[in-house]
Amino acid sequence: MNKYESVIIVDPKVDEAGLKTLEERYTKMINEHGKVESVENQGLKTLAYDIKKNKEATYLLVNFEAEPSFIAELERNYRITDEILKFIVVKKEA
Repeated sequence: MNKYESVIIVDPKVDEAGLKTLEERYTKMINEHGKVESVENQGLKTLAYDIKKNKEATYLLVNFEAEPSFIAELERNYRITDEILKFIVVKKEA
């Protein structure tokens, strides 16, 4: 299993309950295929450029371990979630 870091940029219209639901959904999915080490809500930040007409968004940072084959499925789920504006998954160096 490899270590990964994922930053998820969430629509600012999503409230605290919605963020918690989103966090729980992806934590559960990652734990089925690996292990979540930490989830950090970095709060509302100003974006460098507008994304879908939003000037700011909420950032979630997720550190986890998973098999490389799972990353494509995780990214597919990120893409089909309307609340997620942008995301990135990066493999950490050992």
